[in-house]
Amino acid sequence: MTLDDSLVEGLRRDYRTAPITEQERTMCDYVVKLTKDAVQCSPEALDKLRAAGFDDKGILQITLIASWFNYINRVADALGVGRGNPAEKP
Repeated sequence: MTLDDSLVEGLRRDYRTAPITEQERTMCDYVVKLTKDAVQCSPEALDKLRAAGFDDKGILQITLIASWFNYINRVADALGVGRGNPAEKP
């Protein structure tokens, strides 16, 4: 949570150019890889996280949180959450 609107807008536009730390950017790189194709999360990807200062517990937490958001968003998308009630459409 942040009240920094410029940070939020920068992240929304492109996290790679947003005003975040290199550690945060490395975490985002991993989360994007996890979201697009989890099979691509190789030992080298984990090594990059460790080199950025994350320990195994932190890596597990990042993975679990990102995976949960991916899961719950797919459930919401499948059920049409946010699209309104399909029965009300003309």
